[in-house]
Amino acid sequence: MSPLLFVGAALAGGVGAVLRYLIDIGVARIAGRRFPWGILLVNLSGSFALGLVTAMLPAQAFLLGAGLLGGYTTFSTAMLDAVALWRDGARRASAFNAVGMLVLGLIAAGLGLASGSVV
Repeated sequence: MSPLLFVGAALAGGVGAVLRYLIDIGVARIAGRRFPWGILLVNLSGSFALGLVTAMLPAQAFLLGAGLLGGYTTFSTAMLDAVALWRDGARRASAFNAVGMLVLGLIAAGLGLASGSVV
């Protein structure tokens, strides 16, 4: 890996993290903080986008996939949210967040791959 590609991926990851934060805050303002809808939206859109990138731009997969989308999506925050919901007594919301994120993320990634393969 060239130093320029490494720096580009690092910068793209920073941009992705800022986008994640802005979307999470924006969605929370609309939907409230009782359920982490912003992180769900981020992870599902990121899974779909990674499927598209993988299918359509394999040469850019590191920069866009590992860099931008790696910084954009977050499994750790989703799982922390699931634990917090469980701790607060919202058992169904916790289970939906943990299991739903995984299942819906796989579906989104598959749809992105399929869409990218068609184009």
